[in-house]
Amino acid sequence: MIARGLHHVSFAVSDLEKSRRFYEDVLELEPIPRPEMGIAGAWYRAGACEVHLIATPAGADVGTAPGRLTPLANHSAFAIDDYAKALERLKARGAELLETDARRGQMWVRDPDGNVLELIVSPARAGLAGGA
Repeated sequence: MIARGLHHVSFAVSDLEKSRRFYEDVLELEPIPRPEMGIAGAWYRAGACEVHLIATPAGADVGTAPGRLTPLANHSAFAIDDYAKALERLKARGAELLETDARRGQMWVRDPDGNVLELIVSPARAGLAGGA
């Protein structure tokens, strides 16, 4: 196998500071050092993976986010430990949510640019055999 694991996911963002507040304050990701790359951005630790935010240069076409929050959209999934606790925290922070239930252990949110993110309890902990 060539790919040995997931290193990072990247999201193009139009307002870096607004996105930083979402990834730090809403998702509670830990900022990590980022080298100077000639374009603004921010990096975060998410378990064994990293999340990279890339400020979209004016006029750059990075595609269009879905018009609504849907699990059918291309998305990245982040593991969570406690469905009810995560749901409560996200609601308290005003996140746009699409929830299932604690048994299924899945919910989806959108970041300020409309990128869809799944939050999922480990399938073994939720009693299921996988996520979307």
